[in-house]
Formats: sequence, structure tokens, C-alpha cells
Amino acid sequence: MAKKLYVGNLSYSSTQENIRALFAEAGEVVEVAIIMDRETGRSRGFGFVEMATDEGGKEAIKRFDGYMLDNRKLTVNEARPRTERRDDFGGGSGGGRNGGRGGDRDRNGNGGGMRRSRF
Repeated sequence: MAKKLYVGNLSYSSTQENIRALFAEAGEVVEVAIIMDRETGRSRGFGFVEMATDEGGKEAIKRFDGYMLDNRKLTVNEARPRTERRDDFGGGSGGGRNGGRGGDRDRNGNGGGMRRSRF
């Protein structure tokens, strides 16, 4: 069974090809993914390597956790399962009883929000 590994503290110059070549020393590599920043297109400094077998994954962790690559000490461990992400992007105002205007109002509709009284 394949083993997916988390690889952290990658240098920004690391490529999928050089990570694949390195991890191939421990066993057959199925896939390499370096995570890129959407806005800049630059590496975020971590990625994932999928090894073909559990044994290859264990060997890669043993060999490369703490390994120096491009003057950086790699962190290599078994990847945790991906968790479901919420679609609402977190945060929490808007909608609700006050129509998203913020602040609480008293019974007469005064206070909070962007409403101003006229003089």
C-alpha cells in the first residue's frame, strides 16, 4: 500500500524533479507535489511525496527526516489525512438579525451599525 509523506522546510528553489530523485533513493516514488502559493506562484516551502510501499515510506522517513538539503533541515513524516474545509472561508459577521450592519440596536432601532440620525 502507498504511503503519503509530508516534507517540510523545503527551500524555495526545490523542484519536484530533485525531490523525486532524492526520495527515489529510499524506494519507488509514485507522486511528488510541492505546494505553491496561488498569488505569487512561489513554493510555500512544503510538499508531499507518495511512496509506492509502506516500507519505502518508512525508509524515506528514516533517511530524510533531519536531512540537510540546500542548507535546510528537512522535516519528513507521515502525512495526516486531509480534513474537510468549510466553504464559508471562516469569519463570522454579516447576515443575522441586524442585517450585517454590525452592533446591537435598541428597541427603537437606534445604535450600532452605519445608521445616523438626522437633525
